[in-house]
Amino acid sequence: MQYVVLIYQNESNDDDVDWTQLGKDYKEYAAAVVHAGVMRGGHQLQPSAAATTVAVRDGDRLVTDGPLAEAREQLGGFFVLECADLDEALEWAARCPGASHGTVEVRPVKPT
Repeated sequence: MQYVVLIYQNESNDDDVDWTQLGKDYKEYAAAVVHAGVMRGGHQLQPSAAATTVAVRDGDRLVTDGPLAEAREQLGGFFVLECADLDEALEWAARCPGASHGTVEVRPVKPT
């Protein structure tokens, strides 16, 4: 089953992050999930300020600059993993560098 590992971080704490080390940590993590054969995709996202929100109400398209809602943590990236079960997905999520400086949410992908 596929699981999306959503990585949330508090963008206001970006100055407190050692980006060089974090980049190395993510490179190692990505190599580990590829080596294990569970990696199906993933990307780092631009900051939430780069987001554009779209909603359609009564046939009218409403476009707003910025994220959908203000939150303590923002979605910074994701991995798509193919795991045998939720327990395996949670093991990989715990190893994700984002779990040590933010929050990682694991969500199963709905089968088509």
